[in-house]
Amino acid sequence: MESAPLNISYAPPKGKPLGNNVSFAIFSRVVISLMNLISKHEWQGAENIPKDGPVIVCCNHISYYDPLVFARFLYKNGRAPRFLGKASIFRVPVIGLILRKAGQVPVERETKDAGAALVHARAFLKAGHMLGVYPEGTLTRDANYWPMVAKTGLARLAVMTQAPVIPVAQWGAQEVLPAYSKRFKLFPRTKLQVKAGAPLDFSKWYGKEGDTEAMAEATAYAMAAITSILEELRGEKRPADIFDPHTSALPRTGNFKKKSK
Repeated sequence: MESAPLNISYAPPKGKPLGNNVSFAIFSRVVISLMNLISKHEWQGAENIPKDGPVIVCCNHISYYDPLVFARFLYKNGRAPRFLGKASIFRVPVIGLILRKAGQVPVERETKDAGAALVHARAFLKAGHMLGVYPEGTLTRDANYWPMVAKTGLARLAVMTQAPVIPVAQWGAQEVLPAYSKRFKLFPRTKLQVKAGAPLDFSKWYGKEGDTEAMAEATAYAMAAITSILEELRGEKRPADIFDPHTSALPRTGNFKKKSK
């Protein structure tokens, strides 16, 4: 039996963009100004981003700088995204407050409460918001920053809601702030590349959100699209072997020493 889509009757608020609030105003005026001091950008594919209504945007994850880069790309192209972020970030003074005021939701990863993230995600979409998702769930463990085998949350959400899904790839953030590092590279300014691709079609998996094999297949489909865009940005092909955190001895979440090849 197929799952029912959201059946949203959506009309954006008049006079201001969706999700516009004080926190996003602070982000646009202050944070972006600071980002401009240490990085420059190259945006592509903005025409693929719906101007209003519920939509899921999924992206590769290579640095703690990613959320700022990703959010800036979306915001400067007319959308104020909502994210489901790891709870520890929300406990950081000031930053946690800004995230909450901006409508972001903390998620306790690898716990029994993690499933609540799907409930929050569906609520965001039902309200007509754009939802930003990192399918891998954490920074990639691949030594050369290629996308790894992702979790199935994105696929399940896409199938259950039937909301549009836009694949996005970004490159350059790892130069500003390497994975798990606390030291920003300030000079020279780093070029940040972000590109959005055409909407993905999950219709062949509708009604199969409870099928583990089908969700793994749908997840691989989404990650292949993200990786293909990233190959364009990097100007090289990904390795034949895709890093799989499920079969690795590395911790599933948290810091570890990354060695670039």
